[in-house]
Amino acid sequence: MDNSRASAPRVAVFRKEHFNAAHRLNNPNWSDEKNTRVYGKCNNPNYHGHNYELIVQVNGPIDPETGYVIDMKQLGSIIQEHVTDRFDHKNLNLDTEEFADLNPSAENIAIIIYNILRNKISEGLDLKIRLYETERNFVEYPI
Repeated sequence: MDNSRASAPRVAVFRKEHFNAAHRLNNPNWSDEKNTRVYGKCNNPNYHGHNYELIVQVNGPIDPETGYVIDMKQLGSIIQEHVTDRFDHKNLNLDTEEFADLNPSAENIAIIIYNILRNKISEGLDLKIRLYETERNFVEYPI
């Protein structure tokens, strides 16, 4: 990063995306009764779905040449290619490598998305994921 960017004001920008996915919360080391007690309807053996709202926050200095922290069109393309295309209309438990052995809770989904995107966005920019599983339930990573 050049000195002009290092001294530039830091700004947070946000990109909102959406995907639909099914999942089942289940711990294979527990009995059916314990899984039902802990996860309730989320343990449905036939799975259940959510309309996830994903907000990707990128914090960093404004580039004096572009006026951007990050090109939002480029950020949208990165999210589409590496997250939305990967998880949209999928059964997370059955259709994705990431959740083959990882319980697809909102917390774990947010961490997976962060790890995917962290490798695609400049190290000089901070990244935060906010994932809404429902209108009232959401998670953030990192905190």
